[in-house]
Amino acid sequence: MITVKVGGDMVKKGLDPSFLLDLKELAERDRVVIVHGGGDIVTEIAEKLGKPQVFVKSPSGITSRYTDRETVEIYTMVMSGMINSKLVAELRRVGLNAVGLSGIDGALIRARRKKRIIIVDERGRRRIIDGGFTGRIVEVNVHLLELLIEGGYIPVVSPIAIGEENEFLNVDSDRAAANVAAQLKAEKIIFLTDVEGLMLEGRLVKKLDLSEAESLLGKVGAGMDKKLLASVEAIKGGVREALITSGFIDKPLTKAIKHRVGTVITADQP
Repeated sequence: MITVKVGGDMVKKGLDPSFLLDLKELAERDRVVIVHGGGDIVTEIAEKLGKPQVFVKSPSGITSRYTDRETVEIYTMVMSGMINSKLVAELRRVGLNAVGLSGIDGALIRARRKKRIIIVDERGRRRIIDGGFTGRIVEVNVHLLELLIEGGYIPVVSPIAIGEENEFLNVDSDRAAANVAAQLKAEKIIFLTDVEGLMLEGRLVKKLDLSEAESLLGKVGAGMDKKLLASVEAIKGGVREALITSGFIDKPLTKAIKHRVGTVITADQP
């Protein structure tokens, strides 16, 4: 079992034919689940609709979208409507039996709404604000995914969760993918992004164990910080390898699995 996280840049530019062929070959020899992002597209459409987006920074330095009621409705519309449907259509065009799901469908992703969150303001001061409609994932409906996979489908999941009061909740797409991978007991999770992997001081980091990865949390740039955190969470959840690589190269999945490109994160050696 392999979980593939398709980054927002790939969604925005359209899936490359090389990636689609690579995914098709991978699906012929292994079971695959896809989770996608697309936050930049959400931001663009929200602003066109007259709803400027607000981003907040956590004490650990991670930036995230502040999600009020109107924002979560736009987020759901774009992620689970336009983006998810577009990806499913692109996969089906090359013969992949894809089916689109949000975390709402069948309570696929359950989350607990964050009542309060701590942020760091422009002056570096910590503040406690209302949590809005963001959630912390507590459960993945593995049975639903397994039914689809056993039926020959490739699930394509958008990162919307359902809360305890059946409300829509925004959950980070990288961390959603990590939760899906861990609860499915996937062997690998592959994060496809727009850079060649984790970069430090201008150089690609080819391999990290869990302890090394944890020591870098809070020390890498925006965007990569969430992928690193999600990789740590996936490994702690039992996934054997987390791979971060560019989705814009020839055969990105095959090359990542063979450790020919990107950054490989593994559990600590005994």
